[in-house]
Amino acid sequence: MSRLEEIKGSSWYKWVVVALLSFVALLNYLDRQVLSTMKEAMSLDITELQDPRYFGWLMAIFLWIYGLVSPFAGAIADRISRKWLIVGSLGVWSAVTLAMGFVEDFHVMLGLRAFMGVSEALYIPAGLALITEYHQGKTRSLAVGLHMTGLYLGQALGGYGAKIAGTTSWHNLFIVLGGIGVTYAVVLAFLLMDKRAIPARSNTKTSVPVVKSLGYLFRTPAFWVLLFVFAVPSLPGWATKNWLPTLFSENLGMSMKEAGPLATISIAASSFVGVLCGGILSDRWSSKNLRGRVYTSAIGLALTIPSLVLIGLGHTVVALFGAAFMFGVGFGLFDANNMPILCQFVPDNLRSTAYGFMNMMGVFSGAIITSVLGNFTAGGNLGMAFSALGGIVLVALLLQLLFLRPKHIDMKAEEFFK
Repeated sequence: MSRLEEIKGSSWYKWVVVALLSFVALLNYLDRQVLSTMKEAMSLDITELQDPRYFGWLMAIFLWIYGLVSPFAGAIADRISRKWLIVGSLGVWSAVTLAMGFVEDFHVMLGLRAFMGVSEALYIPAGLALITEYHQGKTRSLAVGLHMTGLYLGQALGGYGAKIAGTTSWHNLFIVLGGIGVTYAVVLAFLLMDKRAIPARSNTKTSVPVVKSLGYLFRTPAFWVLLFVFAVPSLPGWATKNWLPTLFSENLGMSMKEAGPLATISIAASSFVGVLCGGILSDRWSSKNLRGRVYTSAIGLALTIPSLVLIGLGHTVVALFGAAFMFGVGFGLFDANNMPILCQFVPDNLRSTAYGFMNMMGVFSGAIITSVLGNFTAGGNLGMAFSALGGIVLVALLLQLLFLRPKHIDMKAEEFFK
């Protein structure tokens, strides 16, 4: 056995992989989210952004491109080296972020945001699949949950973009973030290793024609349920990301400077608690019961339902903060188990492809709910819309409990060829 094989098979390197990819996840969300807070600063140099419609286009094009590319990104990750796909994805979107620091033309900025959508979409299916290859059985959900904390932290840090840009400039912020990402991509190229051999075209046990793999996925009833169960909770997930500060501001009568951090911190901190608790609980439960991960995820969804109602109806700091904290814990329990549950229904040679479709559904749900809640906000009914989301999540919860009945703890490629 070579030295590299010994390292890959060690008990400690699989946690190194989680740590390495958690920072990639942080940059993935930070680079995309930081722009959302800098409209005021950027509009001084890019005059089109003074019109909210243009800023909306700049935000929306990323989501639509990211969603459309996600299934293709997953299919690619099942067929080439996941390590080099991750390194390349990080390097490209970081270079795009750096380039944004030198741009003051709206159309060029729009093109860069679209290209960022392509490059960032390549990461998540490959990253999660690589983690589940290193972590099987007793540590899988915890490992995925720890990786998700990188996404939450990146999202939270992105909320401070306006403040940082005010002390330096939005140009410098993009340049620094891009430079960090490009440098880290070089470091990652040396430290990250693929768990599996790169699939060869001649190796039918690992490389599956696209049409055949899609046919398998979409003939599997559980995969349709997984798509729905992933997409529906994404509605309130994106709603809290994009509209919870506004709801806090309206219902508590405070400024956005006060409401923004309160909303962001409550969700980020509670989600962190949720993914850790959900990972540990799920890993232990699944060792005794094949539906342990499904039940853990269901508990999380069940917690989000009353919390969404309370978020919509609350008008005190205690009520809103408590409801937001409960939502974050529940969503964390759910979030930590999506990929581990997928591993029970989809063989390891098709997981990136499957997660690519799930990711697409989640992002499109986010784009739709962001627009819908904008209309409710204009009508003064944002709280009512949040409460209504609880009823939609209840449908997903029932489908999950009724139809997700795994026969494997970790489905292998051999099952595909039976």
